[in-house]
Amino acid sequence: MDEVPGNAARHRTGLAVRRAVLGDRHVDRAEAAATDFDQPFQELITEAAWGTVWARPGLSKRERSIVTLALLAALGHDEEVALHVRATANTGATRDDICEAFLHVAIYAGVPAANRAFRIAKDVFSEMEGADNGL
Repeated sequence: MDEVPGNAARHRTGLAVRRAVLGDRHVDRAEAAATDFDQPFQELITEAAWGTVWARPGLSKRERSIVTLALLAALGHDEEVALHVRATANTGATRDDICEAFLHVAIYAGVPAANRAFRIAKDVFSEMEGADNGL
């Protein structure tokens, strides 16, 4: 990894937070899939999103998770909605929290965006329940 020397601490912090929220499997897959082409992007999101924003003390991981889900749903980033619904197992955001976030999306970003987000979350919940049961 070619991290910028001045950002080494932020990168280490970001990697720890990213692993705590998304899980080791996801981070390991993302790092293994990185190429010379997209490695700078992986470094950017690790340092900026995870090492700077998610590592700030102002909001809990649960609160950041709720905000993130609402924003991703509002913007129609379906794959990221699914990823962050899965991450709620690590952040403490509950299904009730997710429901409330998506209700806000319906009012402030539109019913179609919320409808899609609810559908994605239900699919992820089913997938997670199957994983919990060893299916």
